[in-house]
Amino acid sequence: MNFLGHAYLSFGHPEILVGNMISDFVKGKTQYQYPEDIQKGIKLHRLIDDYTDRHPATLAAKEFFRPAYRLYSAPIVDVVYDHFLASDEQTLTDQELSELAQNTYNILDQFHYLLPSPLVAMLPYMKRDNWLYNYKSEQGIYRSLQGLMRRASITDDGSKALAVLLANKADLGIQYRHMIADVKHFAKGAFEELIDPAKSLPNN
Repeated sequence: MNFLGHAYLSFGHPEILVGNMISDFVKGKTQYQYPEDIQKGIKLHRLIDDYTDRHPATLAAKEFFRPAYRLYSAPIVDVVYDHFLASDEQTLTDQELSELAQNTYNILDQFHYLLPSPLVAMLPYMKRDNWLYNYKSEQGIYRSLQGLMRRASITDDGSKALAVLLANKADLGIQYRHMIADVKHFAKGAFEELIDPAKSLPNN
């Protein structure tokens, strides 16, 4: 999952959301410099990534992008999943998507002083172009793919990845649907255990 997926799988908890959104920018022991609940969000992000990366649907989805992008097929599929999530009105209605996007920006602004510098630099553009909501559009997902290519220093403007997505949208949508219910169930359990470990103990 990419930014939208991790925001959605923060289950409305502000500090968990911040940790979930900053995790990719936090390296090594610096995670322990953050407040406890933000550390839990960082951990949740990594648990979600590990689970999603190993899911059979993700392994199948990566094969569509592997011929052109090889190891970078994995982050491309993360972005593609956000496109399907943004378009999935059984999971998020258009109104819920809009509210999730705005709430995420508001929380990131509230915790601005804790955000890693790369996210601080990115946030104005994220808000201005409403990335989280606009993942649902072809233009929005293209912009996200372009950003991924720039960050990975790939000499590709993202158009090839977009073409693969559009040519295989039905099949990739099937893989997304196989994945989303499983990852939501997994993430909810991990979230609850992180927030209140006592509830996960026997006889509680």
